Parts: sequence; C-alpha cells; structure tokens
Amino acid sequence: MSSANILGLILGGGRGARLWPLTKLRAKPAVPIGGKYRLVDIPLSNCLNSGIQQVAVLTQFNSVSLHRHISQTYHFDFFHDGWVQILAAEQTLISADWYQGTADAVRKQLFEIQVTDAEDVLILAGDHLYRMNYAHLIEYHQSKNADVTVAVKPVSLREAPRFGILKRAPDGQITSFIEKPTSEDTLADFDSRDDLELPYLGSMGIYLFRTQALIELLDSDHDDFGSDVIPAAIRSHRVFGFPFDGYWEDIGTIPAFYQANLKLTQVDPPFNFHDPEYPIYTRPRFLPGSRIYDVKLDSVKLADGCIVEGAEIRNSVIGIRSILGEDVVIHDTVIMGADYYEEQSRHKPPGSPPIGIGRGSRIRGAIIDKNARLGPNVRIDPFPPGTEIEEEHWSVRDGIVVIPKNAVITEGAVIAPS
Repeated sequence: MSSANILGLILGGGRGARLWPLTKLRAKPAVPIGGKYRLVDIPLSNCLNSGIQQVAVLTQFNSVSLHRHISQTYHFDFFHDGWVQILAAEQTLISADWYQGTADAVRKQLFEIQVTDAEDVLILAGDHLYRMNYAHLIEYHQSKNADVTVAVKPVSLREAPRFGILKRAPDGQITSFIEKPTSEDTLADFDSRDDLELPYLGSMGIYLFRTQALIELLDSDHDDFGSDVIPAAIRSHRVFGFPFDGYWEDIGTIPAFYQANLKLTQVDPPFNFHDPEYPIYTRPRFLPGSRIYDVKLDSVKLADGCIVEGAEIRNSVIGIRSILGEDVVIHDTVIMGADYYEEQSRHKPPGSPPIGIGRGSRIRGAIIDKNARLGPNVRIDPFPPGTEIEEEHWSVRDGIVVIPKNAVITEGAVIAPS
C-alpha cells in the first residue's frame, strides 16, 4: 500500500467553542498560530510530507477565511494529480441537517469519499500541533491487516481524563476503550505499558480506516469517532494501536493554544517550524522583512512585515504586519498581527486608534487577535487561573486575556484584576 491510495480527511470542527473568541469570525482550523501559519497547515503539511496528496477538509461554521486560505495556498500543477478540496456541509435530497458530530460529518460525505477510489481514509483533527510521517502509520496498518488503526501516545494518570484511553494487547490490537475516564478506579486493567509514569495509551484522534470498514461502521447512528465509532469497531473489526512518542499537543482550548505558542519562543522548542526535511507550508505573502528600532527582544518569535519602535518584548509571538509603538512593553503574549497595513484600509472605524499596539502600552499574559486596535497607554495583565469573563471587546479564558479580531481598546483602558 502506498500513500497514493490514501485519502486524507481533515475535520474542520464545529462551532469551536473551546477556542472562543478566536473562533468568533473564523473556523477553528483557520485560527493563526506561530506568527504566520494557521492550524490547518499542520495536518495538511503532514499529509503532503508523507506523500498523501489527495486531501479533503470538512467545514461547516465560519468557513469563508478557511476556504480562502486553502484556495490561495495549496495549488497543484496540471502535471500532478494531487488536490486539496473543501467538503462543506450542505443540504441534499438525503439530508438537510448540519453535521451532528465528527462521524456524522464523514457519513454525510461518504459519496465524495467513495468516488476517490481510495483504499484507506486517514481521518485527522484540525486543532493538534505535531509532526508525523503518516507513511509509518500506513505501513503498520498494512502489516497488521487492520480494519482501523488508531495513533496512540503514552499518557500519565494525571493526563488520562483528557484522552480516550485504550487497552492494547502485546500484538498491538486494541481490546478495550474508555472515553475520558474520570477516576483512577475506571482505569483498572487499562495499563498497556511497563512505565510507572506513563502507564496508559491515549488516542491522538488520528484514525486510518480501510474504506469499506469505514462505510460499515458508519451504517449506524454513531455521531462521534472517539466516543462511538472506535468502541464499536473494537467489538466488530480488527483495530490496532500505532505507537507515537513524538511531540503532540491538543491546542483546541485557549490555555493549550496560548502555552503552545509561547513554547515556540524557547531556545529548543518542543515543536520546530524550522525543520527543513518536513516543512510546514502556508500561504506565501511576499512581505518585507520586519523593521525594528531601539528594541529589546528576548525569546521572541517575530514574523514578517512588522514595524516595531522602542519596544521591549519578552517571551512572546509577534505575528505578521504587527505594528508596535514607542515605549511598548510586551511580555508572555501572543500577538497575531494584521491582515493588511493601515493605509490599505478604507474601513477604519471613526475615531479609533490605528491597527496595532499604541505607544506606552503594557501587555502581559494576553492573546491579541488580528487587526485589533489598542490605543496608547493601554494596560493588560493576566487574571488568576480559572477566571472567566465575557465583555464586548475582550474576554478572559482561564485567566488569559483575549482581545478578539477587529476589536478596539481605547486609550488608557485597563484590563486587569481589580
């Protein structure tokens, strides 16, 4: 079996409630990461680097920017049979419903899947950060004559409630499954590894299905892969677990997304966008190099096209086209940048500050989404962990301040614990 016989299927997600308000105006896979990429670039690049060159992305909510990004980024020439296409939720004579879950989304697109004649379907999430050569997964799947292969990673007792935990026999076949166990008692007999620190195996949300097995398993009322389809498959089909010990992170929540971005600024980050052998692709924008004047930088990931004057920036990600004024201090913050430069805009809100961070502002522990306008002398400080606040122009998620896309924060505003 070669990668050419595989269809990559990326789940675009639902409303993206866990990443709100970053998903207020965009689909979850379109959320920017690392200064210049989008979440969907991770699984798409993994597919292309693994020789999987036919990929479909299932979308439903706020999908315009995701469609635009994919259409402007992933092109194949006339002498190449690869493609990346969108499979959007639609009304048909068979169904007028929205996708009701991950499995239901795939069920509603089974016709489009079958016409590709793919022998196997690789189902991927759009909100995970990792680098994997899927060719190894495919080889394992073939060697086991598996109907379904689930990528699994070692998991500790503390991490177990975040995962579907799998019991794996010595030959690799999965014999039982429990979705997000809530107590240690429910994990009895689920240890699959002789490792006291990482005794369990958790599902990574990466599934390789034999196409016929996928059709058989979706001939049901199952709506979700993790909680419905995989447990059912274990009882009726040959399901194996493919072990993966590299870096993998579910970044589908604000805290996880925030921490994953800040880790990119480390000297030796757990995920490296600089890997020349397995690059992460994204839209080429042909931006100029960033201009910086009288700036102090320490542990900073600075993207293209920025203008930074007289600022102090530490442990932060600064996205494309970011404009930072004089005497600005940025610590422990993710700034996503802008979609355009101010002079290109004809839609500036009357009386609002320019796009970017105004002079004298102090920003700590925040996520500033694209095109946000922060006036001079704005102060933002993190709130205690667990704090949840929803205001018109800003939010707090688990103590992290989030300024949504296109938001306006007026001069001298203070967003901080009282």
